[in-house]
Amino acid sequence: MTVAFSPMPDARDDVLRLALDAARLPTDDLNDPGRRFFKLSDADGPIGFVGIEGDGPDRLLRSLVLLPSRKRLGYGSVLLAHAEAVAHRDGVERLHLLTTTVADFFRARGYRDADRATAPVAIRSTAQFSSLCPGSAAYLVKGIA
Repeated sequence: MTVAFSPMPDARDDVLRLALDAARLPTDDLNDPGRRFFKLSDADGPIGFVGIEGDGPDRLLRSLVLLPSRKRLGYGSVLLAHAEAVAHRDGVERLHLLTTTVADFFRARGYRDADRATAPVAIRSTAQFSSLCPGSAAYLVKGIA
């Protein structure tokens, strides 16, 4: 089956919001500036979403989420690879993320645990980092340059 990515002009997509809510991921700042989201779909409809936040050499990977019926089929890796390719094309040197549930998924794909105190200011100042994700969330970083 053929899959395709499409950039989302904004994050007001109801399916994105419902998927994030179902996964208990934050939605409060989805429409703030500086976020780009991508939707992965096939002939049966949306599969999942991924976002990149910020500008400069360090950016936040956020909101990688699959619709429940599409989990455990390899689409998470497809979404992540797309986000990394977009970031690389845009000159990003490192992707950062916070997760409370799927750290092992990211570790298996080259992300490494880091001390939150070492996060660049651009990452520490995001709503995800400063208030939306709990302090217990794993902070992971991957160089992609």
